[in-house]
Amino acid sequence: MGMIRRISGFLALVLLAGGLAAQEDVERNMVAYSTDFEFRDGIYANFNMVKDNQPIPPARIVTDVDLFDRDFYDKVTASKEITIYDENGVRRVMKTENIWGYGRNGVLYINVGSSFHRISFVGSISHFVASITTYSPRYYDPYYYNPYYYNSYYYNRYMNPRSNYASTELRQYLLDFETGKVMDYDIESVEVLLMKDPELYDEFSALRNRKKKQMKFVFIRRFNEKHPLLFPAD
Repeated sequence: MGMIRRISGFLALVLLAGGLAAQEDVERNMVAYSTDFEFRDGIYANFNMVKDNQPIPPARIVTDVDLFDRDFYDKVTASKEITIYDENGVRRVMKTENIWGYGRNGVLYINVGSSFHRISFVGSISHFVASITTYSPRYYDPYYYNPYYYNSYYYNRYMNPRSNYASTELRQYLLDFETGKVMDYDIESVEVLLMKDPELYDEFSALRNRKKKQMKFVFIRRFNEKHPLLFPAD
């Protein structure tokens, strides 16, 4: 019985050592994000492509837009669909609204609110600002009378309850680079993300709400310093 226990303990140590060695091999093949890091140019169809820094290169995008056009990605993503050749040379069509984003000149752009926005602060917790357009019904006055009621302009402006107006506002968001989840930049989201580091979470939770609002970004920076964002070295 004692012999079996010693063998089992030895096997556990071997497995543990093997796991640690494998983890070290993975970490040696990874590089920590820094301001010198560049995301590869191309279309990132999904978040896994972002984490691997392996987009669909522009040469595989089927388009009439000049590859050297400075607005190449703006023009390509202006269409409802993007046609590409996959790694096997098979022609495929993707809906633009479903792609994650794209890389341009080493910078990452994310698809939020049917448009693409630069991620200006990259880390395990990333931060970006997006211009979001919302549509609201126009004010409908049931007592409004106008002799030009049947004029389409007046009908749509004052009488048609389905007539909407658009408004645009800037919003701040967070990107969890572990899961790919996009969250509002508020106290609740910061607390959720900080839960991965109990020490920082407890320190942040102990603050008053007013102080939390002031310190959100400070704690995000501290989290990123303790938990650097890693990408494949190749």
